[in-house]
Amino acid sequence: MSNNPSHHESFTFIRSHHIPNLDLSVQEFNHIKTGAVHYHLDVKHLENVFLVAFRTVPTDSTGVAHILEHTTLCGSEKYPVRDPFFLMIRRSLNTFMNAFTASDYTAYPFASENKQDFNNLLDIYLDAVFFPLLDPMDFAQEGHRIEFEVPDDPTSKLIYKGIVYNEMKGDQSSAVSQLYEAIKAELFPTSTYHHNSGGDPEEIIGLSYEDLTKFHRTHYHPTNAIFMTFGDIPAVAHQTNFEQKALKKFSASADHVEVLAEISLTETSRVEQPYASSEGDTSKQCHVVMGWKLGPNTDLEALIKCNLLSDVLLDTSASPLRLALENTPLAAAPSPLCGLEETNFEMSFFCGVEGTEREDADKIEELILNSLVSVASDGVSVDRIEACLHQIELSHREIGGDGYPYGLQLMFSCLAATIHRSDPIGLLDLDPVLTKLRSEISNPDFIPDLVRSCLLENPHRVRLTLYPDSELVTQRDAATEQK
Repeated sequence: MSNNPSHHESFTFIRSHHIPNLDLSVQEFNHIKTGAVHYHLDVKHLENVFLVAFRTVPTDSTGVAHILEHTTLCGSEKYPVRDPFFLMIRRSLNTFMNAFTASDYTAYPFASENKQDFNNLLDIYLDAVFFPLLDPMDFAQEGHRIEFEVPDDPTSKLIYKGIVYNEMKGDQSSAVSQLYEAIKAELFPTSTYHHNSGGDPEEIIGLSYEDLTKFHRTHYHPTNAIFMTFGDIPAVAHQTNFEQKALKKFSASADHVEVLAEISLTETSRVEQPYASSEGDTSKQCHVVMGWKLGPNTDLEALIKCNLLSDVLLDTSASPLRLALENTPLAAAPSPLCGLEETNFEMSFFCGVEGTEREDADKIEELILNSLVSVASDGVSVDRIEACLHQIELSHREIGGDGYPYGLQLMFSCLAATIHRSDPIGLLDLDPVLTKLRSEISNPDFIPDLVRSCLLENPHRVRLTLYPDSELVTQRDAATEQK
């Protein structure tokens, strides 16, 4: 693991940093012509992992990033066959292949223990993301199209179809999905998180093929790309492939893609919205949830502190906030949304209940705030904080969790920093932060101070009351049929 690693002449070496607790070195490089970044996690490991990610920042809920991810996988210039990825899943020795659309990036990772197989897959991935065919028929298949309800009967009514369209219709049938999208939209009124990155079916049908290809040109450009590799293949070998198979065909792009910070609210926003319900009896079917916007997810210490705060308040039935939410006669149960959302640039904390009435929203807000005031006043035991910190440490050190290769886990744990042009090494180097926090949690004001600064004294908060409307599905179906 060299401190001055070899690199391809088309790249500039920036720095190398050894992380003792992971026994690896993080090497950073920049592609000279396009500005693409490459982080190589240099480690003696049999399994090599690759990931290329693009900042994808939708400005609407047409699902353009999600549909583009699907359509990208439908063939490329060098591999103009139907679904080359699915063919390779069966034929390759890969240990992992997939693609992900998040709220502010799209990532294409794979892993293999065989170097020839790794290079074969790399060739397919690079061609797919930088030179996809993006055939209009694939867009119709993956995105949306109009068909006769009975395919061979032109007298039957017209219906919308499409893989992403149908997927998101299914997703939006869930009350919890509707709840999350609704409170996120209120908590982030001006940034990309206001929109449904997966796509709202009512807006998906407005996405044009030209919109899709324009989004690819601006977002899937090397200037907006982050390459990450893990394993014992040296960085120079990866960069040779990057340059020869893709990057040499590009110049720098003038498009600058980034997530802007949300404009802070100055007081609590209280909102009521309907959700589509198929229940006949709508009594005790409301959701009341409060959400707070917290700080950026690019700082490991802040990230762990927010996780600690969430776990201390909500982790078990003995946790003070969960105890209050579980035992209130005002509701059936705590909301499934309770907890920390750390994947967005600015994190969020949610808590609330389900199975309640609209008119009880004020009482539920009062219950939540009084519980937080009690924690700020009385604190919690150091033993409880230590137990939560230990669990967080275990989750960060776990190898092979969530079914992901170890190298990919490390990449995802620091990808947020690279997406938002911050330092990924700071999110990987766990030990210095843990040492600092173990000292700080002995202060009895540690959790009370966090409760006050993150929640009680934080004006950027939303209270959402989601109430059932049994007519909403019928109304939406009628509107769609009219279109």
